[in-house]
Amino acid sequence: MKKGLILSLICLLTLCGCGKIPTLQNGEEAVITFAKDEKEHKISAEELFEELKTNFGLEATLKLIDTYILETEFEDYKEEATTNAENYIEAMIESYGDEKTLLEAIQYNTNYSTIEAYQEYLYISFMQSHALEEYAKNQVTDKEIETYYNDEAKGDVEVYHILITPDVTDDMKSDEKTKAEDEAMTKAKDIIKKLNKADNKLEEFKKLVKEFSEDEATKKKDGNLGYINYGDLDKTYDELLDAVYKLKDGNYSKEVVTTELGYHVIYRNASKEKASLKDLKEEIIETLANRKMEKDSEISLNSMKYYRELYNMKIIDSTLDRQYGIYLNNLANQSTTKTEK
Repeated sequence: MKKGLILSLICLLTLCGCGKIPTLQNGEEAVITFAKDEKEHKISAEELFEELKTNFGLEATLKLIDTYILETEFEDYKEEATTNAENYIEAMIESYGDEKTLLEAIQYNTNYSTIEAYQEYLYISFMQSHALEEYAKNQVTDKEIETYYNDEAKGDVEVYHILITPDVTDDMKSDEKTKAEDEAMTKAKDIIKKLNKADNKLEEFKKLVKEFSEDEATKKKDGNLGYINYGDLDKTYDELLDAVYKLKDGNYSKEVVTTELGYHVIYRNASKEKASLKDLKEEIIETLANRKMEKDSEISLNSMKYYRELYNMKIIDSTLDRQYGIYLNNLANQSTTKTEK
């Protein structure tokens, strides 16, 4: 839907309140007039409103509904959402070089006609994401929390690693990329062979870090990632942690560990007992909520339905109410289709 057109028409309706306004015989305000060959015609504000309502009304209605509910329910998050949207726009301006180029990109790729309108969209999106996260957390049950704690929660582990990254560039051909990846894998395997021969595995590991590791952030610290657990680092390290928890303290990986970052050789130096359920509860809830958001295709739809029902939202206008019902039905069908696939 053309948001620029909607805004223009809304502005037109607003301007009708200024100056001398022609009216139709039934008293409705006219926003457009015609005069040719002594024939006159007028389009009323009511006619324009009905046209807008029919063609663009649902989008504007949902925006008004959700803005009120989200800003009321999560008033304490408004400032953060505003800052996030502003920072996002600033990053985009820096990426595109200037505001003019960004505006052209926004107008070409979206239905927004101004940077301000796009920033407002981002603000609402951040508010909706926050609402979804809170909704998902509320769906986590005590039984799910206890099961996760017993079956999946782990104690922190102290990990050293050596990272080998394939020397791959975007302009390489497929066989060139494969060759670079094979060379990196071979280098990682050779590191493991060196460890196999060493008497003091940890000291040898530290030496190999300085010689081979391409993780500059940990290289000066002997490759030490510190005591880590799931969620402490970004998800690119989850596969590394999967491998770490299969090791015992004082052992290293006999096989190369592959992640999005490259090829790793890892050493598990020490571990701690896992914290109590009380101490881990909030972290577990967040983890389980993220899983629900990833797996439940209908959770976003159900989230906003929940908040709208919480505020006893009712659409009085029959046309808009019918459109809203069709909209919800279409979203539900889309979610069902995705689930089936």
